Amino acid sequence: MARFSSTGALLLLFLPLLLVDSRPFDPISILRMPWDLDLGSEGIDEATVGTRWAVLIAGSSGYGNYRHQADVCHAYQVMKRGGLKDENIIVFMYDDIAYHEENPRPGVIINHPQGSDVYAGVPRDYVGEQVTVNNFFAAILGDKAALTGGSGKVVDSGPDDHIFIFYSDHGGPGVLGMPTYPYLYADDLIAVLKKKHASGSYKSMVFYLEACESGSIFEGLLPLDINIYATTASNSVESSWGTYCPGEHPSPPHDYWTCLGDLYSVSWMEDSDKHNLHTETLKQQYDLVKTRTQPNNHYSYGSHVMEYGDLNLNTKFLDIYMGTDPANENFTFSDNSLPSLSTAVNQRDADLVYFWTKYRSSPQGSSQKTEAQKQWLDVMSHRIHVDHSIELIAKLIFGSDKGLKVINNVRPTGKPLVDDWACLKSMVRTFETHCGSLSQYGMKHMRSLANICNAGISEKTMTKVAAQACASIPNNPWSSIHKGFSA
Repeated sequence: MARFSSTGALLLLFLPLLLVDSRPFDPISILRMPWDLDLGSEGIDEATVGTRWAVLIAGSSGYGNYRHQADVCHAYQVMKRGGLKDENIIVFMYDDIAYHEENPRPGVIINHPQGSDVYAGVPRDYVGEQVTVNNFFAAILGDKAALTGGSGKVVDSGPDDHIFIFYSDHGGPGVLGMPTYPYLYADDLIAVLKKKHASGSYKSMVFYLEACESGSIFEGLLPLDINIYATTASNSVESSWGTYCPGEHPSPPHDYWTCLGDLYSVSWMEDSDKHNLHTETLKQQYDLVKTRTQPNNHYSYGSHVMEYGDLNLNTKFLDIYMGTDPANENFTFSDNSLPSLSTAVNQRDADLVYFWTKYRSSPQGSSQKTEAQKQWLDVMSHRIHVDHSIELIAKLIFGSDKGLKVINNVRPTGKPLVDDWACLKSMVRTFETHCGSLSQYGMKHMRSLANICNAGISEKTMTKVAAQACASIPNNPWSSIHKGFSA
């Protein structure tokens, strides 16, 4: 008996299809396997696997915080070169940097000392007072009715879509800053992510987070089973770091008084700029960024980059979320490397670097120099007031001997910052009512206030003690008299 070849057997298998299909016979198209599909230059076929979405948010304002908006503008350029459409990229930024009077290149933002303009073409969907927690959440959830102002653009995603979120700003234990009050609290963010998952409106989500104590936003909070993978610039107990700052190597051009970027952020973006993201996984980028952000366990600067959530997703290729620049298609992951940096600046001290550089660089006797000196004195006075107030409250509640030990306690790994988030927000409001705003610096004390809750202290007791510790609210630019409350 004659034997059929494997090809002949396959042709018999598909014969019924040939008999009912009037199109010309094309055995190549019929026999094409899933791995033979043309995925296009971007690595994935959106018609098959859904749409890529990106939400990019800078949570600060002011020229001293230049780096956060520079990070977000750079992230936009990565997404745009990767093939994402503007209709699928949502940008939140205060937009007070590009044309700030201190910007030596009006209309231009750079994220590297020799970098090109990253501001060009950025869709400024939500700017100024539109950069709010509520608008950010509404955009993620695709809830246009909940928006206040802005372009109206939201993540109108479907079950096959992939979402990338990048946030860059100051933070503290359990909290992320915003240029408007209130701030963003971890429990609220996690609730929104859970709600997005429950709606069945994405296939997978990746969240890159740049902030001090950013690990605390996900530690013990982000579920493992909602198809979200997150990486953070730092763990739950340490600061993240600014880079390309005055006095560093490489340093920004001499006429820049402020840091141009953040160490974690520029690391993932500079990697994405030059490599083929169709062949690089999330885990591979994570490892590269982790090494650069904490080089050789260098303890004079740097932080521990962390990952949370569904770690199975880190085997996915980056182009599923960011696309990839066609110009990089000949690079494979084996070509990847990132140059090390000699120094970095603690995020919480970056404003001091800015004010000092501004003061030192301004002409003697100029109003600019006088302003910089006043800003320096104001920020130092504010820091001393907040630190002293928190310390005094702790001693009044728990006693001089153990007050500081209680408020500085760090809970075990895997446990969230606080059990009762409503209590934490109440403690923040009580503190700010009597002692003034925590501000971007004072967010470092969020753990202290959380530990007061964890110790079972009532709001009534906190009110009494805060009033005793703070006889008045300082009249400075960070006061709750001027800006309102962060909770």
